[in-house]
Amino acid sequence: MTANPLLQNWTTPFGIPPFKLIQDDQFQEALDHVLNTTLRNIESIAKNQAKPTFQNTIEQMELAEVQLNDVVGVFFNLSHSDSNEFRQKLEAEFSPKFAKYSSDIFLNEDLFNRIRELWEHHKQDSHLTSEQIRVLENYYKCFVRSGCHLNNTEKVRLKALKEQLASLHTSFGQKILSEEKEWFLKIPESEAKKLPSFLIGSMQEAAKERDIDGYVVTLNRSLIVPFLEHSSNRALRHQAYSAWVGRGNNDNENNTQDTIRQILALRHEMAKLLGFETYANYKLDEEMAKNPKQVKDLLDTVWQPARQKAIEDAAVLQNMLKQDGFDDGFEPWDWRYYSQKRKCSEFSFDESKVKMYFQLENMIEAAFYCSTRLFGLTFKPLDVELYHPDCRAWEVQKDGRHLAIFIGDYFARPSKRSGAWCSCFRSQNKLRGEVRPITINVCNFIKSAEGEPCLLSFDDTRTLFHEFGHALHAMLSDVTYESISGTSVVRDFVELPSQLFEHWIEIPEVLQRFATHAETNQTIPKSLLEKLLATKNYDMGFATVEYLASAYVDLAMHNEIPTSDPLAREAEILTQIDLPPAIKMRHSTTNFLHVFATSGYSSGYYSYLWSEVMDADAFEYFLEEGGPFNKKTAQRLEKYILSAGNSQKPEELYTLFRGQLPSADALLRKRGFLPA
Repeated sequence: MTANPLLQNWTTPFGIPPFKLIQDDQFQEALDHVLNTTLRNIESIAKNQAKPTFQNTIEQMELAEVQLNDVVGVFFNLSHSDSNEFRQKLEAEFSPKFAKYSSDIFLNEDLFNRIRELWEHHKQDSHLTSEQIRVLENYYKCFVRSGCHLNNTEKVRLKALKEQLASLHTSFGQKILSEEKEWFLKIPESEAKKLPSFLIGSMQEAAKERDIDGYVVTLNRSLIVPFLEHSSNRALRHQAYSAWVGRGNNDNENNTQDTIRQILALRHEMAKLLGFETYANYKLDEEMAKNPKQVKDLLDTVWQPARQKAIEDAAVLQNMLKQDGFDDGFEPWDWRYYSQKRKCSEFSFDESKVKMYFQLENMIEAAFYCSTRLFGLTFKPLDVELYHPDCRAWEVQKDGRHLAIFIGDYFARPSKRSGAWCSCFRSQNKLRGEVRPITINVCNFIKSAEGEPCLLSFDDTRTLFHEFGHALHAMLSDVTYESISGTSVVRDFVELPSQLFEHWIEIPEVLQRFATHAETNQTIPKSLLEKLLATKNYDMGFATVEYLASAYVDLAMHNEIPTSDPLAREAEILTQIDLPPAIKMRHSTTNFLHVFATSGYSSGYYSYLWSEVMDADAFEYFLEEGGPFNKKTAQRLEKYILSAGNSQKPEELYTLFRGQLPSADALLRKRGFLPA
């Protein structure tokens, strides 16, 4: 067993996983070992005959999962970022095992009795810190929400439900990954040559990855969106768009409709078993939103002004379509193309020219620069072997001391799930001494041709800053207990740091410093910079409506008796909100990874909007206090949000930072639906 590098003490620099030593066939042994060992550790805590204390119960539970977290962190990061058939099969095998492991812990009566005794008498224990009380409260509530109060028959059923759901989540994600790996659209050279040079190069690289000569469009957002924006060939746009929104809804083994039916039914049954009317009520009970009504009220507040703006824009774009000789209706595959044409016309704005100023290397440096100005961080490149040649690592320091390791995995590849995310190989804590985090940003930018700089759209750049905001939340964490470290906060609070950090890419000072031309190295001209910033709310009606449509569907499907026909129910919900016909959901139900590949954002896709209420208000606070790099405001942000993890309730932390909770007005101003 000790020959397995996953189970040895890692003597690598900063404890980075020893990727070069790890072989796929070692994962099964390691995962089985850490699951079994951890359960034995937990059982010994539960059976301890000594009177329960915070140290011999809660702290021992935190320590029990150290090796498990290390191994799991490596496996699932690799499974999602650099998958292969072996890893996919192993993930499918272990997903229900992890669900069973969780149930075995949270349905352990002896363990719960110890925690309940601590919780019921914690006010009498003057030795507990406020952080310890918060950790204890989280454990107690987690056990209650996990069904520890159920009878034995109900517990058996709950375990089965969780294991089935874990398998279905994995199956959903793998089906969408297969769809994205298998589909591509070969573009004739005559059509490819009409496109901007950056897009031509990206399509060539995508073709090369698939051993194809010529040019292809794939289902990667960073490639298909610019194709839909710039291709004048309506038939090709239709074909590409249909494949994109149709993932999981094809007549093949990757169709997800039955998977969705089962997930919705099992989630509903689980919620009822736990004493909640619907799954949405169960999920939202511990979130800032608290219940479905408050979520819907927020969505409704933004929906009408956004929809009205989208309808006004649609009329303009439809007229442009008619001028091009098409009289058969304005379609979803037309929107991005004509919106881009309108943007170029009204703002004299050429996306392909703008993109030349947004080089990936410079934008990474821009994110680092902002972090240095705000929080005093420095970034030193590391020469270490990681899990893929495209990955890079930096040591992050603050005040001359080691703070974290940051890994960037930026380029799309067929083995990587779509989208962008932040994750950790190791989380910050102080229970075992000063343990500093190893965090990673994973993106899906299209790699440029060899020798050429990777160029980002402004939307790609926003994604890079968004994910780095999550990374800052993890890296600046300064708590004792891993269970409340970094991003371990409720779902509708976790997006605050990431969405707030997006604002800094709009600061003229930052753009003038880092937006330099890929060929001439000239700084972005002031006139172009002004046009770029003037367009930040361009097409915001469309962007808001497509997002809200997905949030409405997610909430409704989880706040009712489960449907037997997800697509028919989706259509009903979209009819009820009167979705403009030329706009589709940002994530169609059959490929809604946020909601069905995990339980994370189920009933919670609204959380981006909920967090945006706070991020808009928080950035206004920076401006009120002297500007985006105001030191005192940055220090408050670090102290009360970024370093605090889940050490207090999110509304308490935000109030400590800002002095009050926000209203939706700042969000409406940010999106251009209210006067600034």
